[in-house]
Amino acid sequence: MGLRFIFMLTRNDKTVEDAEQHLKVALAAGVHHIGFKDVGLPFERLKELNVAIKKGGATSYLEVVSLDKESEVASAKAAVEIGVDILLGGTNVEAVLPILKDTNIQYYPFPGRIEGHPSVLAGCIDEVVESAVQLAAMDGVHGLDLLAYRSRENVTGLMAAVCAAVDKPVIMAGSIGSRERIEIVRRSGAAGFTIGTAALDGDYPADSPELETQLRSIQRDVAGVNNHLSPHTPKNLQKAFASFHDTWSPRVAGRVNNMMIKLAKFEGEFVWHHHKHEDEMFLVHKGRLLMKFRDRDEIVNEGEFIIVPHGVEHCPVALGGTCEVLLIEPATTINTGNAKDERKIIDLASV
Repeated sequence: MGLRFIFMLTRNDKTVEDAEQHLKVALAAGVHHIGFKDVGLPFERLKELNVAIKKGGATSYLEVVSLDKESEVASAKAAVEIGVDILLGGTNVEAVLPILKDTNIQYYPFPGRIEGHPSVLAGCIDEVVESAVQLAAMDGVHGLDLLAYRSRENVTGLMAAVCAAVDKPVIMAGSIGSRERIEIVRRSGAAGFTIGTAALDGDYPADSPELETQLRSIQRDVAGVNNHLSPHTPKNLQKAFASFHDTWSPRVAGRVNNMMIKLAKFEGEFVWHHHKHEDEMFLVHKGRLLMKFRDRDEIVNEGEFIIVPHGVEHCPVALGGTCEVLLIEPATTINTGNAKDERKIIDLASV
């Protein structure tokens, strides 16, 4: 799945006043995980905010910032009524679990000792890890919300230690405002992280402080960290075919898993052959192709394709001059198959 980016509509542990407008920008930018705090807006607006998040196709998160048991219980009940997908934060786990029972809400409480407002994570690494292990062992706890960048400890060591100690997903929270920190979070083994203020205030390194640019920059960096960026650009077939002149000498134009996309120019008749294991697809880009089989002949015109299953003997023939053909076949395919022919190509050039 890769590292998950959760955009928080929050500043200083409160849902921002203009959360609805920011939500529209986030959804338009394709953000799939969006959260807010249990304070900052009236309950009805929080409820409407959650509806809008889910209607936009995103997963909703509510993070609890209450420090006392009574307030946290009230927040958990509010989470149920609001209908969020995931409840983040809180420390009074035993009081909250019965409230969430028989709901579909996933629960990610805070490990360690939480103090102050905005919240900070107190205690040494060993204490936080011990707390994380105890919480992760409880039924109804689906993961952990670690205030890593709100700790005075070695943050990198803290994140790695917690992730190594538990077998449930860990979300990292705090001031994660750069690709460098996102990379550190990924290396720790975390399942995701939150960014709120950095994006809302335009502080994330990007071409513009505007929220849409901020979010798209974060998404691009997350994709890069997850190795989800494509290096490919569109290829023009006409230009690609014009780049070479050899016939019966396929060029590699791309790969899809273990399949090769090849471009070839045919002239005249090839050799009768078959492929023991590989199926082939011939798509005619320009010209006409005659595909001879032992039981019949098939003509393939421009814009048409034909599939030749493995084991089937065949002989391609270009009709009326040069025929430009796009082939899709396994990388192991040799153009002459089982036949001995001087046009056999082992090392294919690329185009």
